[in-house]
Amino acid sequence: MAFLISYLATGIVLLAVDAVWLGLMASRLYRPMIGELMADRISPAPAVLFYLLYVAGVVVFAVQPALASGRWTTALMLGAFLGLVAYGTYDLTNQATLRNWPTLITVADLAWGAVLTGISATAGMLVTRALAGGAG
Repeated sequence: MAFLISYLATGIVLLAVDAVWLGLMASRLYRPMIGELMADRISPAPAVLFYLLYVAGVVVFAVQPALASGRWTTALMLGAFLGLVAYGTYDLTNQATLRNWPTLITVADLAWGAVLTGISATAGMLVTRALAGGAG
């Protein structure tokens, strides 16, 4: 039950916060810099699959270790590191393989991945601790 609570809490926060970021930044940052690469519409299936997998990764690699340690700072730090690695995988690969991939996009995405995932993991850990008594 604790895993389900962690998964749902982390996922809700991650989706809500990422939706705000994407809503604000798609037209201000991404479209002006990489608009020619962007689809007119988001393809739902890969997006849903990404979020389902990513939230599971956040729970396994950040929330559960934080519940085991009893420290929210563990969720924050492990979540931020996971976000940096995951978003870095995407952006640094693009930087290495695509012509004219903007460095500003890479820097913004690395920072965003760390912030988003750290916040989401921390929220997931705190909600789980409150509702399930800290069981991992």
